[in-house]
Amino acid sequence: MAELLLELFSEEIPARMQAKAEADLLAALTARLKAAGLGWKNAFAVSGPRRLTAVVEGLDARSADVREEKKGPKVGAPEQAIAGFLRGAGLASLDQAEIVSDAKKGDFYVAYLSVPGRDAKDVIAEAVPEIVKTFHWPKSMRTADGDLRWVRPLQRITCLLDGGVVPFEVGGAASGNETEGHRVHGRGPYTVKSWADYKKQLEGKGHVILSRADRRARILAGIEDVCSASGLELVPDEGLLEEVTGLAEWPVVVLGQMEPSFLDLPPEVIRLSMRTHQKYFAVKRPGAEGLAPNFIVVANIAATDGGAKIAEGNARVLSARLSDARFFWEKDKATPLEVMGEKLKTIAFKEELGSLGDKVDRVAALARELAPKVGADPVLAERAARLAKADLVSEMVGEFPELQGVMGRYYARAAGEDARVADAIRDHYKPQGPNDAVPSEPVAVAVALADKLDTLVGFWAIDEKPTGSKDPFALRRAALGVVRMILENGVRLKLSDAILNAPLAVKPAGDGGRSKSVKEAVAKAVDTLVDPTLLAFFADRLKQVLRDQGKRHDLIDAVFALGEDDLVLIVKRVEALGAFLETEDGATLLAGYRRAANILKAEEKKGALPENLKVDAALVAKGPAAEQALAKAVAAAEAALAAPLANEDFAGAMRVLAGLRAPVDAFFDGVMVNDSDAAVRANRLALLEAVRDALHKVADFSRIEG
Repeated sequence: MAELLLELFSEEIPARMQAKAEADLLAALTARLKAAGLGWKNAFAVSGPRRLTAVVEGLDARSADVREEKKGPKVGAPEQAIAGFLRGAGLASLDQAEIVSDAKKGDFYVAYLSVPGRDAKDVIAEAVPEIVKTFHWPKSMRTADGDLRWVRPLQRITCLLDGGVVPFEVGGAASGNETEGHRVHGRGPYTVKSWADYKKQLEGKGHVILSRADRRARILAGIEDVCSASGLELVPDEGLLEEVTGLAEWPVVVLGQMEPSFLDLPPEVIRLSMRTHQKYFAVKRPGAEGLAPNFIVVANIAATDGGAKIAEGNARVLSARLSDARFFWEKDKATPLEVMGEKLKTIAFKEELGSLGDKVDRVAALARELAPKVGADPVLAERAARLAKADLVSEMVGEFPELQGVMGRYYARAAGEDARVADAIRDHYKPQGPNDAVPSEPVAVAVALADKLDTLVGFWAIDEKPTGSKDPFALRRAALGVVRMILENGVRLKLSDAILNAPLAVKPAGDGGRSKSVKEAVAKAVDTLVDPTLLAFFADRLKQVLRDQGKRHDLIDAVFALGEDDLVLIVKRVEALGAFLETEDGATLLAGYRRAANILKAEEKKGALPENLKVDAALVAKGPAAEQALAKAVAAAEAALAAPLANEDFAGAMRVLAGLRAPVDAFFDGVMVNDSDAAVRANRLALLEAVRDALHKVADFSRIEG
């Protein structure tokens, strides 16, 4: 058993790429070893700002010899087939093959080939250069004197097998047994002979913490120390923590101080200035809402003065950034949102859908329409929609696009707008991801729904739908946002009605460029008012949400098939249907339904069933008791279903259906559907059709799997 140590050392690797590259290197290396027939006990990888390192412990020194069997043609096959077999197997003649007999296939040739094992050293020397040459980086560069593409110029390769160098060369870099430490505190080089030696030297004299987890823990411990000493607490920022973990090989936490006067800026502006430009953490006083006039920087050097100069220099840089932000803030506050909004008419949204100003007009109209359905004031909803995107032309959002909506809220509050309008401006972009909270205040819900519905209807109208994995306009995210807002706020809204009310900015030929709404197109295109693929798109997003909650996608299909597009109602039906099918009554009735459906389907294949099949009570009365009992039960169920379905009592509807279980079972046990009397046969088919129709009032049971 041997130990393999591989380090790929380069100039700085972007922090966001390190974790994936670490995993990709380990996966590629172990895949090559496995393909060569080598086994191992343990394998892991680490990454940092300048290196990717993989270690394989307990590696086989040599792969096992393998005896392969290669089947050939039948005895007596044409010469061409025989020649191809010999060529493929590397045989000189058929004397080197064996004849094997098979009871079914007869006699055929087989070649038994012996493939000798390979030394791990040879496998590694061949595999690593290929891994390096084919390694995928989101962005890479090529050095001037070579063809190798790497994230940054590759400077050194360390590759050891049980302490000995595995010799190879790739991209002008030859493998060796040396590595390099921290640029300032312990550059080296260091000659290493094993993972333990490598780790000891680098994390000692080399001042390089190899593991991302260890660097992260060191940063958090340092933050805790400086905060405790100053009576502060960290404003959590997982994304920034992940980034600085990839920026410093020897992280040292330093607390800095900024001008307290900058605290009159919105805290989001301060935090984003710190985070985006300088990679600083914000802090606050425990229990306080606002920020403290301090920041935390993670340096990559241990300063002799305890970091005083580092803190001072970073404070100067931050002051310059925040001074710019203050200028933007004051300038923007002096410009009313309505004035900013006028500029949106000059900014294209999508050529076929007009300008951003056109979109604002559509969203405002739809928000007013939706407001009563979500419990919002229509006037406030329209007002919020008209102001929602105005801050896109502000100086602050121009500098920090991430603050769209956030700054609009501040400008609205500063101008004395209703708090609900201001909050809706901020929240109408939500949710922007699966973990983002959805708006809950009614005005914000109305505007957010209108914005996303307008986008979806518009792009569907110009046939710019997502295809495969491509979704350049984030339409899946928009639809998922609509679904989540409706479900989490319990909004009773039929999607088809909302789509009908969504003004389309399509410019049909011959209309002089005049925008029109779907309603105006009723006379011309009744059958295309609501694109079924758009409703199906929403259904897929609903499945995604419910699947994450552990619900079955086929039950959603079964309910959607009824033409229902009130998502809250669909979920109620799905939950009741799922609970019913888990009972013995539900499972047995589903089996009975399938039997009835299969009989009807078989009859339909023979020829269309007579139209308007109705159960003849007189014929039923002459039939067996089981037939009479089923007819009576179906009639009773049809009558009894009306009330619970009207009251959205789907659990009650399932209880009604449960009453059909025993009569359906008894019918199939004691009644022959395909009676020799054509009239009796047709009547029994009508009875089965009545059973199917009764169940379809609750869900399309044909779409239920399992």
